[in-house]
Amino acid sequence: MFKANTLKRKLLAGGRVLGCWTTLGHPQIAEILALAGFDFLLLDQEHGVGDPSALVGILQAISATPTTSVVRIPSNDPVYLKRVLDMGAESVMIPNVESADEARAAVAACRYPPRGRRGSAIGSARASNYGMAANYRSEADDNILIVGQIESARAVDAIDEIAAVEGLDVLFIGPHDLSGTIGHLGDLKHPDVVELIARAEAGIRRSGKPMGTVPHPGVGWADMFKRGYHFVNAGSDVSRLRDQALADVKTFRGMTF
Repeated sequence: MFKANTLKRKLLAGGRVLGCWTTLGHPQIAEILALAGFDFLLLDQEHGVGDPSALVGILQAISATPTTSVVRIPSNDPVYLKRVLDMGAESVMIPNVESADEARAAVAACRYPPRGRRGSAIGSARASNYGMAANYRSEADDNILIVGQIESARAVDAIDEIAAVEGLDVLFIGPHDLSGTIGHLGDLKHPDVVELIARAEAGIRRSGKPMGTVPHPGVGWADMFKRGYHFVNAGSDVSRLRDQALADVKTFRGMTF
């Protein structure tokens, strides 16, 4: 269902948004999380379950709520972007953007000519209400929220150029992959990793664009907002299911009857 992207409006107005990462690829799980009131759900098709055709049921479940969908694609692939956008994804996340050229390519893949090179299926795609949204062609380009992930030391070195790309709305620091590119995968407290993340943060702040990330070990989502982030995930479907299950089992095993 084509509608105004409230997530993009909030972010570009300087607001802060809270989301949840989803990797299990199940419509009812997404529906529960959306009904809980998250501003967005990150539907992960890089490391999660599913492909573009599996998105339809999930997007339909979310569309009945105020929550906005954000689909992370596997790579900076214009064909994959075209498919998820035609399915009705309201926002997209592009992993591992390492240069301004890569950022520009992602933006172009999300826009129709003459502003970009997105192929047209306006007359039949779910995104345009199967051709019934008369304003889709004129409004789609600016309605889509585009998030680029900063996940390497190379990207941090180019942060000013990447952030300057028109149409890239949010820059999202991926701390785990970022740490791995300098030989400290997952060690987010290592001084070199801390310094690299700080450089990325500084560059994004200079641009004035919204900054996103996931909570770090020992630093929760509320702390991230205090550090100046605008777009933060509060865990995932897997972590919520796993952690509560582990806690209940641990409590039960420790009981005496």
